[in-house]
Amino acid sequence: MATAIRNYGLYLAWVVSLAATGGSLFLSEVMHYVPCDLCWYQRILMYPLVLLLGRAALKDDRRIVGYALPLSIIGGLISIYHYAEQKVPGFSGVVPCRSGVPCNKDYLDWFGFITIPLLALIAFAMIAALLIAVKTGANNAETEED
Repeated sequence: MATAIRNYGLYLAWVVSLAATGGSLFLSEVMHYVPCDLCWYQRILMYPLVLLLGRAALKDDRRIVGYALPLSIIGGLISIYHYAEQKVPGFSGVVPCRSGVPCNKDYLDWFGFITIPLLALIAFAMIAALLIAVKTGANNAETEED
């Protein structure tokens, strides 16, 4: 399993970023859900990952972890805050969205807890976990070669 993550982790992270980007575009362009300010910040951090991870996967460039991991961690933190703003009443007034749709608006609410920010959090967390596994796998492979 560790070898599979080391060999295909970048591709898997790229596929997750593709799915998240495709999902957000579907929700806004097909379903006509207007993104709030926090959604835009999450998109700003997710969309470049498609290009960065795709190129890194094709070239097997594991150095991308240093650049992509901060994007996924920051995006995940914004997703956590956004989810809390939707589900915890006290958070909705802390830093309100100033334009467009309110950030505590729930377009999706599957099973009472699955919302768009939670889906974004899952994507950012999966990408971060895969990148960490790629990095530790690469470090272990270098140690074994020495």
